Amino acid sequence: MESATTAPTFRDATGSDVDALVALIESAYRGDASRAGWTTEADILKGRRTDRDRIRAIVQEPGSRMLLAERGGETVACCQLEHRGEHAYFGMFAVSPALQGAGLGKVVLAEAERSARTVWGVSQMRMTVISVRDELIAWYERRGYRRTGQMSPFPYGDERVGIPQRDDLQFELLVKPLT
Repeated sequence: MESATTAPTFRDATGSDVDALVALIESAYRGDASRAGWTTEADILKGRRTDRDRIRAIVQEPGSRMLLAERGGETVACCQLEHRGEHAYFGMFAVSPALQGAGLGKVVLAEAERSARTVWGVSQMRMTVISVRDELIAWYERRGYRRTGQMSPFPYGDERVGIPQRDDLQFELLVKPLT
């Protein structure tokens, strides 16, 4: 078995990775398994975080990629990158709960930024984060992301993104220049 400090290898996901990606994302965000890490949304959202159709669409959509981080052939982290003109959108970020807090997330985020800048020539990375996720937003701020105060509504009633346990959820746009 490889050490938790072994640098991951990166590649773009393919259709054969969909099931592993869904399992990883669900484990990082929802249910009791997610509580092993610090990125859990289990207290604010129940139900699913994503599904096979959503991940397959990301993998297959032109201008969209699902970047995988692997160690020893095992998918240990992932993120979505989407080319949107002058910027890239970063989402669906998941690190195996057992590996959270060991620096892997920083490595994956840095690779996502490098890749978006190199492949698409974008000058900015954007993401949306549930605004009540203060600890997660602070983590992104330490990596150069800035809160914009620009909010968008949470899709209440759309169980494909979860079942809210609070009535104050919304998304905040975070941005970072990629210079």
